[in-house]
Amino acid sequence: MLYYKKLDSIVGTITIVCNEESLIALWIEGQTGESYFDLQQMESKEIPVLFQAENWLKRYFNKEKPSLKELPIYLEGSPFQLEIWKLLCEIPYGKTTTYKALALEAARRMGKEKMSAQAVGGAVGRNPISIIIPCHRVIGTNGKMIGYNGGIFIKEKLLQFEQDLQGL
Repeated sequence: MLYYKKLDSIVGTITIVCNEESLIALWIEGQTGESYFDLQQMESKEIPVLFQAENWLKRYFNKEKPSLKELPIYLEGSPFQLEIWKLLCEIPYGKTTTYKALALEAARRMGKEKMSAQAVGGAVGRNPISIIIPCHRVIGTNGKMIGYNGGIFIKEKLLQFEQDLQGL
């Protein structure tokens, strides 16, 4: 059985989806996660995993820096996607990296000579747990805000919010 909860935030309504044991999806209203799940087939019920994810997000938006390790997360994807999502989790609060830098690091870790930044962008775009797995911290090589399925405005808002955390 899947469960969901909606939460209002500075970037809009966030939907959290989990099973009995793990967080499996999180999206901001308007992101493509909405098309993968039918909330009418789920229960809106208070269970511990939903409470943990909601608490994590509330702390994040309250200018704390909760750790990803605090949440039970289940990710389903190809080995390549899982590697890219793991790399996303290593980007510190308030920092950014580029698709090219992620491609170079993924190639190194996977023992490949090179890797396409475009392929990395595809994996980043399929991140099922927005904000918590911080795909918003990835920008273009030229420093431009590109490639966020929640919209560039949301990406910029999250990055600005995290920049403000740097002084805390």
